[in-house]
Amino acid sequence: MRKTLYLKFILAYVLFGLFGFFIVATFISRLTFAFFLQHDARNLYRCASEISETQAVSLYNSEVSLDSVQRQMELIGRYTETEIWILNPSGRMVVNTAQAPDPEKEIVVEGFDPTVTQGSYYTTGRFFDSFSEDRLSVIAPIISNYKTRGYVIIHEPLERIDITANRFLNITYVLLIVLFLLSMIILIFFTEVVYKPLRSIIRATEQYAAGNMNYELNIEGEDEMGYLAASLGYMARTVASSEEDQKKFIANVSHDFRSPLTSIRGFLEAMLDGTIPPEMHEHYLKVVLNETERLTKLTNGLLTLNNLGTRGMLLQIVQFDINKTIRSVAASFEQTCRNRNIRIRLILSGQTLFVEADMDKIQQVLYNLTDNAIKFSPENSEVEIETTEKGNKVIVSVKDNGIGIPREDQKQIWERFYKSDLSRGKDKKGTGLGLSIAREIIRAHGENITLVSTEGVGSKFSFTLKRLDINDAPDDLDDLGRWLRDMRDNPDEIDEFAPPEEDGSQK
Repeated sequence: MRKTLYLKFILAYVLFGLFGFFIVATFISRLTFAFFLQHDARNLYRCASEISETQAVSLYNSEVSLDSVQRQMELIGRYTETEIWILNPSGRMVVNTAQAPDPEKEIVVEGFDPTVTQGSYYTTGRFFDSFSEDRLSVIAPIISNYKTRGYVIIHEPLERIDITANRFLNITYVLLIVLFLLSMIILIFFTEVVYKPLRSIIRATEQYAAGNMNYELNIEGEDEMGYLAASLGYMARTVASSEEDQKKFIANVSHDFRSPLTSIRGFLEAMLDGTIPPEMHEHYLKVVLNETERLTKLTNGLLTLNNLGTRGMLLQIVQFDINKTIRSVAASFEQTCRNRNIRIRLILSGQTLFVEADMDKIQQVLYNLTDNAIKFSPENSEVEIETTEKGNKVIVSVKDNGIGIPREDQKQIWERFYKSDLSRGKDKKGTGLGLSIAREIIRAHGENITLVSTEGVGSKFSFTLKRLDINDAPDDLDDLGRWLRDMRDNPDEIDEFAPPEEDGSQK
């Protein structure tokens, strides 16, 4: 199709020209001849009617002589280039501008019938075999005293009408040729604006199909062709980027799987061949168990991201207290914080703050962000988890005072398996999937997650949720009783999270 599309367009262009000439040569020529025939017939009939009402009537009323009328008709005939007759109803010639009638030689048109026009005022043909070639003949009756005394007949050669029509057709042919040549502009425009860019696009698609995603497609323009080229180039760059991400993904997966598998195999072989004495087996089996837990965590993370990317995320939207969820997540890191002497500081907006979201997945986001914050915080430091209200949104922030994230790494931390050089040295158990999972969950809720980080100072991750218009404090005694019972049934939370201090914070 690519090799014949242009030829088809040229063929259509040529056929357009040929059909144009054919139509002009047949239908237009006939219409033109008919137009000039009727035009001349109308003019000749007006002339014949005027003669019949003046000179012819005067002749039959014996008001003028035959010679005078003959001379006048000859003058009119020379002027109009026609032949004028005056006939009696019987067909006898009275006046003939082509030949003066001879009184001694009577000329009669045999078979003359004034109804030959068949209801019209003109007829074509040889007029009762009076001529050797076809003529246009108009007939006007001569009326005197309410009687038809004769007829004025004017003849014009059809050849002259045909010559006039052909002159007009010649102009039409010239205009058609000019139009045909001017229409080449459309062909040139199609070639430059459509065909050549289309060939470039096809050539680019062939290169992309062959795997050459670096092929440059240079088509400028703001029309549909330019948009198509830009979209195709964007697609190629996206595919190239995806291939590069896939290579990095495979390399990261291979690295993160190979390291624990190598450790597990090495320790097991050492225990089997006696390199590790039996009394040390328990210690190294715990190491092997930790490595298997790491592999399990990595596999679960991969499955989670795969489900998010292929089928989308199914959310179970409920109404829940985000402050209560934050307290629960913070309590789960109690032992980790004690081991490293890290304090979690909660700065929560009110005692309760209800949002509308998937509670389990938001809890996973909080866990991942808090785990990262603790992981990159030095000992004897503090991690802040804060909630603030802004319009119909709740902003949840997790801030650490750790090593921070370099500026060149901040755009890449959301990628799967991405780990900065600083994090690789400190944490060998991380999978590099936590932030990717957190971003996908927040995006599935139609919300945003952002990062503000300064190297050597710390990082702050913030995400938004839909806020519910529910009062924090109970409105009646029944609600107050339920609230007090809830606080009584959760003594750990009461002990862990005391009422706000003067600065509005909780510890």
